[in-house]
Amino acid sequence: MADLTPSNPPAVSRRRLFAGAGTAGALAATAVALPLVPVAPATTNTDPVPKPQGGGYRLSAHVQRYYQTAKV
Repeated sequence: MADLTPSNPPAVSRRRLFAGAGTAGALAATAVALPLVPVAPATTNTDPVPKPQGGGYRLSAHVQRYYQTAKV
């Protein structure tokens, strides 16, 4: 087992070094790209949208024709 006393610190492995470099690169890229993200303005209109009047189902000529052809 390795002696981890303060006089003998552990050596930095290449794997840990590359992982740290990759993390630092990702953080740097995020820091550069973060100010470029557009911020959507806050909307203050909370009124419900009124439903249009007069819409809905209508028994038109083409619907009646469909019912005639769909009879069993």
